[in-house]
Amino acid sequence: MIKAEDKKAGVIMQKLDAKTRILFTEGTDSRVLHAAQKLIDKNVLHPIVYGKRDRIKEVASKEHLDIRKLEILDPDTFADKEQMLLRMLELRKGKADRKMAEEWIQKDTYFCTMYVEMGYADGLLGGSTNSTADTLRPIMQLVKTKPGCSFMSSCFLMLKKEQRLIFADCSMNRNPNVDQLVEITLQSAESAKAFGLTPKVALLSYSSKGSGSGIDVDLVRETAIRLSHMPLDYIVDGELQVDCALNPQVAELKAPNSPIKGEANVLIFPDLNSGNIGYKLVANLGGYEALGPILQGVRLPMNDLSRSASIDEIYKMAIITAMQKER
Repeated sequence: MIKAEDKKAGVIMQKLDAKTRILFTEGTDSRVLHAAQKLIDKNVLHPIVYGKRDRIKEVASKEHLDIRKLEILDPDTFADKEQMLLRMLELRKGKADRKMAEEWIQKDTYFCTMYVEMGYADGLLGGSTNSTADTLRPIMQLVKTKPGCSFMSSCFLMLKKEQRLIFADCSMNRNPNVDQLVEITLQSAESAKAFGLTPKVALLSYSSKGSGSGIDVDLVRETAIRLSHMPLDYIVDGELQVDCALNPQVAELKAPNSPIKGEANVLIFPDLNSGNIGYKLVANLGGYEALGPILQGVRLPMNDLSRSASIDEIYKMAIITAMQKER
């Protein structure tokens, strides 16, 4: 076990195991190879890259990378393909026949998802060249959700100097109902814990403790009531306006009895519109780095990259994926 503090990554890697195996779906992407090499050089975790060995070596040579220590998963030489097919058919339980499974296994996203599902690796990171839909589809079909979770959500880890915030859900669920907002809150608090935070969760609205009204406020208020009846080991409060959630002076004026006291570190947005707009505003105008989307509620650590992700972002998302495995 190692204890490492990587200030460039902006997160504390609490006792990350350098043997944690993270599989990259797009091994012929030069950015992925640079990120994998950095992970090896820093002895942070054990990266594996998927793709044809000759093609990966060709890309590495052009990038002047020494990948002799890098594990390559070449589908042409993978010995357990038959077992993978049988496991895929078992997971789909009559929803796919052998011909369909054979077609799926030719696709990098399905092959890599199954490789992790079968325990050959601890986590998956894809999406640098594949679309979000193509990356998530096999995860939803084959891996599915954790016990106790009825669906998947996402969060962003927002970083600025020493400050870390969780924003959710900013990329998956458009108009969550009360049950879904409750579950997004619970999942996001667990993500916060994985990244070393003690959750202080604010349920956001345009109203603070009755200052506004409407069906949107009712949704958040009912979510807060439901959560207040649960035996949680962290603070949750709402409904709160965002300034009331983050500014102690404003909180003292608008919600003096709120246990958050303007010090929230997990922000739950009422819908995808506000969440997506909110994190991008903070990233572009507030100088925060946005890492994500980080998948929540998935049975195994699996994440989707932006296709515009930089080498540094891919490196950091690999660390985040490994941190999810540690929990």
